[in-house]
Amino acid sequence: MTEIVRRHVAALAPDALPAYVYDLAALRAHAAAVRAALPARVELYYAAKANPEAPLLAALRDAVDGYEVSSGGELAHVRAAVPDAPLAFGGPGKTPAEIAAAVDAGVHRWHIESEQELHRLDAVLADRPGTVVDVLLRVNLPVATGALDAVALAMGGRPTPFGLDPDRAEECVRQLTGDGTGTDPGPLGRRLRLRGVHAHLASGLAAAEQLAVAEKIVAWSAALAERHGFPLAEVNVGGGMAVDYEDPANHFDWTAFGEGLAKLLDAHPGLTLRIEPGRALTAHCGWYATEVLDVKQSHGEDFAVVRGGTHHLRTPATRGHSQPFEVLPVDAWPHPWPRPAVATGRATLAGQLCTPKDVLARAASDADGLRAADRVLFAMAGAYAWNISHHEFLMHPRPGFHYLGG
Repeated sequence: MTEIVRRHVAALAPDALPAYVYDLAALRAHAAAVRAALPARVELYYAAKANPEAPLLAALRDAVDGYEVSSGGELAHVRAAVPDAPLAFGGPGKTPAEIAAAVDAGVHRWHIESEQELHRLDAVLADRPGTVVDVLLRVNLPVATGALDAVALAMGGRPTPFGLDPDRAEECVRQLTGDGTGTDPGPLGRRLRLRGVHAHLASGLAAAEQLAVAEKIVAWSAALAERHGFPLAEVNVGGGMAVDYEDPANHFDWTAFGEGLAKLLDAHPGLTLRIEPGRALTAHCGWYATEVLDVKQSHGEDFAVVRGGTHHLRTPATRGHSQPFEVLPVDAWPHPWPRPAVATGRATLAGQLCTPKDVLARAASDADGLRAADRVLFAMAGAYAWNISHHEFLMHPRPGFHYLGG
């Protein structure tokens, strides 16, 4: 943890825990380093779904080119938090009301997930004469057999609700570009301007794997444009850069990724690439800080029960991993009874919920010597943490939120 976080958590009263603590200075420095590693023709969008807290969105503004949103709620929230930022609107289930709101909000780029979505968007634009929007067709591209079997989340390369199959993408291109000569834009091409392709296929890929996927997406997109005679201006290769919860020091290699993208762009002089990482930008800037309420043995194993739990930090339960953590010892023990402590050399850190699934870290050797009243800071809690958790289960208090370095 950073020293500013350590000092802040140490000074909190017990009743102020659990708390999410974000180091905004560290976030800004990391985002700036990512931006510096990328070629000029790579646009960096932040996927707001990873963590939409307004102070984080604002802290990223100088480093990112825009934000990707996936609902009407995210659209309104991000527009309010960073009013001047370009927005890309994705997601497989856009409602007519969300489409109308996004058109009126001036969304910068549309990620089209289906043929019906094209028609719904066109119908909204028909009521707004003179309005033209820029679209990318999201395509579910096939990949080599087994290539994505080991990734944490696969959104493409197999049957999924996301994007268009390649043959349906071909039909959408015909609807948008007509004969490809520019004289007949097609039935949908008067209000919808085709800019290129979006293909976010997987999450949890290392730099070399990401580059291989990006190369495949660009090659397929270039061939599509050549077949239909439209200028390929943009390709969005998605996000999903790997974050290693088992080894927090193992960071995604942004330098190698940027160098690889530069070589790819050299082969396509007129092309702009876009990436939209979420977790890989913010995960390391956040901590979930809590207090050990009790330590007890059960059938020979130690359990440390902490304030809060997976209703605040659902990530380890969702992904099936142990959340990395550090212990902040508290020497004071004001009670007359013995202080419970881990005695077996390891412990499972569980929360307050009445379910055996409320586990933040299992059989962790880092818990050796952990005592009641000690504090625990769960690292890598800056993404897909509070915002995906089941907050109301058992109606425990919500955590505090602290933004440092703002």
